[in-house]
Amino acid sequence: MNDKITRLYDELKSQSWDGLLVTDPKHIYYLTGFASEPHERFLGLVLLRDQEPELIVPALDAEAAQAASSVTRISTHTDTDNPYDLLRQRTGSGVKTFALEKEHVSILRYEQLHTAISAAQYMDLGPVLQAMRVRKSPEEVQRLKHAARLVEDALRHGLTHVREGVTEVELVAEIEYQMKKIGADGPSFDTTVLSGPKTALPHGVPGTRKLEYGDLLMFDMGVYSNGYASDITRTFAFGKLSDELETIYNTVLRSNEAGIAAIRPGVSCASVDQASRAVVEAAGYGPAFNHRVGHGLGMSVHEYPSVHGGNNDLLHEGFVFTIEPGIYVPGLGGVRIEDDVLVTADGVDVLTSFPKELTVLG
Repeated sequence: MNDKITRLYDELKSQSWDGLLVTDPKHIYYLTGFASEPHERFLGLVLLRDQEPELIVPALDAEAAQAASSVTRISTHTDTDNPYDLLRQRTGSGVKTFALEKEHVSILRYEQLHTAISAAQYMDLGPVLQAMRVRKSPEEVQRLKHAARLVEDALRHGLTHVREGVTEVELVAEIEYQMKKIGADGPSFDTTVLSGPKTALPHGVPGTRKLEYGDLLMFDMGVYSNGYASDITRTFAFGKLSDELETIYNTVLRSNEAGIAAIRPGVSCASVDQASRAVVEAAGYGPAFNHRVGHGLGMSVHEYPSVHGGNNDLLHEGFVFTIEPGIYVPGLGGVRIEDDVLVTADGVDVLTSFPKELTVLG
């Protein structure tokens, strides 16, 4: 057994659980090294007290699981089998307290699981896995750094296609093609390219708007590589900006830098958000910064911690998250600058390195 699974067995003992089931494919990859998207088929890692771990996979994934998984006891089910029969056979009738990922298990799946296991009490495994995942190992940090390098290379490629009249979706197509070409597994979320007044939409959708001189041009993008995500936002000027847009840009840049400067072990998520937000508020744009300053990053592009003004959880070495302040003025435009950061023993390491100073294209 690897150290992560050993830790889960320790949790079984300390919590007096009889068993647990992991069903989120990302967590199964995290714990076993086997990556799969089972779609509607059942995929689960079962741990019972005093028994070796067992991985239950669709039969069509058996060979891949045997090659990749650190768990050697592997059971399979075909499309016509009932996979919950395997759980019933393994758990028997002695299970009283059983842990599940409550956020991941649907009501339908819970009913199927309960029919098979019939535990008296179901506990939430989610907080245990969250606590394990939030502190990134050196290997995980290297994967995150590599994902950051790849997305920055894709962004550089996208900038070579910026010209008057190009549409947002044309730039998206170029960028996502380049992501695959340079070795990324794919985008970590739908690539966003927005121009002109559309940059005032924090979650705007790229369309057929054509780039014009004097526009802001925003790229929000990330990739998956070896199971880990990156997430970066950069905003550019296409030609000469108005004085107000230039002021907004420089304010967001200072806000980004202030948030990063506030990061170190032992400070709260709230204090980081407040340090970044204070710059925007002092410039008179407080209401136009209408989202949290950042979110956790790792195997998922959004995970714990949520870095906002109401979260007093403390930062620790190994946490990775984003710093992404923004100002959005309807009808005029918006600016967001986003970096991926790692909390180190004595401060912070910024994993993204793409230049942030106002760059004029065209």
